[in-house]
Amino acid sequence: MSFFDSLLDRMSNAIARRLTEESSGYQPFTPSDPATLARILEPGDVLLVEGNQHLSNAIKYLTQSTWSHAALYIGSALGEPSAFEPPRCLIEANIGEGVVAAPLTKYATYNTRICRPVGLSDEEKQKVIAYAVARLGQMYDTRNILDLARYLLPTPPVPTRWRRRLLALGSGEPTRTICSTLIAQAFHEVRYPILPRVETIGVKRKGVSTYSRWEIHHIRHHSLYAPRDFDLSPYFRIVKPTIEAGFDHHKLTWSSAPPTEGPRGKGRVVEERPVKAAGPEPNKSRSS
Repeated sequence: MSFFDSLLDRMSNAIARRLTEESSGYQPFTPSDPATLARILEPGDVLLVEGNQHLSNAIKYLTQSTWSHAALYIGSALGEPSAFEPPRCLIEANIGEGVVAAPLTKYATYNTRICRPVGLSDEEKQKVIAYAVARLGQMYDTRNILDLARYLLPTPPVPTRWRRRLLALGSGEPTRTICSTLIAQAFHEVRYPILPRVETIGVKRKGVSTYSRWEIHHIRHHSLYAPRDFDLSPYFRIVKPTIEAGFDHHKLTWSSAPPTEGPRGKGRVVEERPVKAAGPEPNKSRSS
């Protein structure tokens, strides 16, 4: 490796470390429960995450969305884990890491959303999962400084109509570290739509006075997909774990008193009063 290549590697790695640093002030409104997610998730589901890294902030701004990261749920495709580690049932593409497997516990303190493809057969789901699993360990070239450096600006001065295109700029491999591109490629393997470009054409049929309208779907390039596209897609169903578990608002306990905010992150402060132990009542003598 030449001196110039070594210098580029060091600069790129430094930028990648900066982009993956967590930003301050993030507080999830409804953090995920890994145990609940594990019961609700099905192989082939897409898990969207509201990240809190510097890169996450840039993606949320460029896509005008809450979601900055996407991971594919693969179930037990990697086999049973050892007794001392949680199952790695998510496949994701991370900047600086490439394609890796991660446990659900990784996102226990983040807001998440489940997007479920509709109508896929078990065989098709396995093809989607197999595509992602086959790319585990694939590392991306981090030498394209321009591809990485553009994310250092949390709110780059880019017109709205160009923001999505900014995610696909550049010729280096870091462009593919946007997590949703890996998942989009996996679903394209079975020709499953996410947000295709739909072309409507009129067809004149012989002997018929009216035109028939045909819709032709064109698959967009995978580099143009963002995490929010799975949320917006009419072909993915949004799954809420609380509702799936049988939500009943009649069982909620409500308080009419205004909440008292305690220390940061502690929430409401409730004073617990000691309860007197029940015992025999003392004999009361009447005065005659």
